[in-house]
Amino acid sequence: MTLNPTVPLATLLPPEPASCEETGLETSFLLDLLLKLLYTQGALPAYVLVEQLCLPYPHVVERVLSQAKREELIEVTGTNGLGELGYRYSLTSQGTRRAREALERNGYIGPAPVPFTAYLEVVREQSLQRLRVQRDALLAALGGLHFEQSLLEQLGQALNSAHAIFLYGKPGNGKTALAQRFAAMFGGTVLIPHAIIIDQQIIRIFDPHVHHAIELPRRTIGDRRWVRCERPSVLVGGELTLDAFDLKPSSQPGVMEAPIHLRANNGVLIIDDFGRQAFQPQALLNRWIIPLEERRDFLTLRNGKQIEVPWDGLLVLSTNLSPSALADEAFLRRIPAKIALGNPSVQQFAKIFEDQCRAFGIPFDPTGLAYLLRTHYVGKRELRACHPRDILRNLVGAAQFLGIEPRLTPALIDRACQTYFVDHAR
Repeated sequence: MTLNPTVPLATLLPPEPASCEETGLETSFLLDLLLKLLYTQGALPAYVLVEQLCLPYPHVVERVLSQAKREELIEVTGTNGLGELGYRYSLTSQGTRRAREALERNGYIGPAPVPFTAYLEVVREQSLQRLRVQRDALLAALGGLHFEQSLLEQLGQALNSAHAIFLYGKPGNGKTALAQRFAAMFGGTVLIPHAIIIDQQIIRIFDPHVHHAIELPRRTIGDRRWVRCERPSVLVGGELTLDAFDLKPSSQPGVMEAPIHLRANNGVLIIDDFGRQAFQPQALLNRWIIPLEERRDFLTLRNGKQIEVPWDGLLVLSTNLSPSALADEAFLRRIPAKIALGNPSVQQFAKIFEDQCRAFGIPFDPTGLAYLLRTHYVGKRELRACHPRDILRNLVGAAQFLGIEPRLTPALIDRACQTYFVDHAR
């Protein structure tokens, strides 16, 4: 299968399998999957089986149902008048025993998985290495974020290498907000499988918390075991543990959950607050040497077998600390883009402040901004990109408490800053 980004969206799904063989799965596996579904949900009409297995009725679900009837594993218990798709099926006593045995071997119930080899092909076809981030796409994705032109040039260069980026600088200047826009800068959409199968083990890939599905036209024909999604962007922070990069066994036999970087394939993986995790930074850096160097990783299945998986994503390490304090020269060499985010200039701060006034519904007043800068910044503290939002939020709270309209008056600005800046709390 070849994915062509110039082809209309609805045609990008792999073709619908026209037979059990074209699913890449054994008919016996599909039969077990169908029986397990009936065992856990009770009697179901054929169209529901089609919907939940994400397989077509002609020549696939139809064939599996025919085999199950021949083996006296299921029986028709009713119909809703929609033809064969409306036939309601339930398990026989023999089918119930077969379903229980199947569950003991493999507890997966859900959309039919795709073969691991098919997954590898799609990841390769969707590679970030094939994309080019243009200036217009970068600016459009930034939205209301304001940065120096020199920083935008560095970002464009780093994103087009699609390798890894170290974002560092003082807190509150937009590192996380910027990193979360990277996936949109690459643009496009990707195919994500509900699950993959390798060596009789099922690995769940699709995660609705990470993968945001795009609704396709109702008449779209294609392999519904794949979900077309926005390019994934996975954000983890201080809660990250090293086992998040390993396959996680589920409570069901034969089923595993994909690690975070597998879910971020063809997208962006952001490790925020790098250096604040419970483990030493060097431990994470050691874990990522092979993925960064060779764009592949090795994972261990539940049965002990090790498999090679692709890493085709952009790794972003965001930190308030200096990269040299977190990693040695050998590792920093593997992260070709190290980008510092400095404090905003007065002009950038003013743009951010005006944007935030608009967002909060506060009339922008240049004299109010001048008062804020003169009274609470000059000779006292550095500008931070997050300050306008936070100060104006406090200002709105003060105005609501006083029963007045929020305005950029000295009194309200002072109230907002008094509870925001630490040195005013003494």
